[in-house]
Amino acid sequence: MAAYCVLINFTDQGIRTIRDGAKRVDAARELAKSLGVELNDVHLCMGAYDVMVHLKAPNDEAIVKFTLAMASRGNVRTTTMRTFPEQDYRKLLAELPA
Repeated sequence: MAAYCVLINFTDQGIRTIRDGAKRVDAARELAKSLGVELNDVHLCMGAYDVMVHLKAPNDEAIVKFTLAMASRGNVRTTTMRTFPEQDYRKLLAELPA
């Protein structure tokens, strides 16, 4: 399965209802599961982003469905990146043409 990092910022609505944050994380886990996506880690952040999430999914389409469904609830805006674990990174480097 492919790995992804989703960077999240709260909307005005999301920050006004931040006390529901734990419930929203639980709902996100259920949504991910229903789409065949593994929600591995959720991290509260300081700086440019409010939350960072690590996910694994069978394809890009599953991640797009997940992030669109999350954003459609009005609490967050997302930025998604495809990531490559160190093992894949090393393999890609080894396969670079000379």
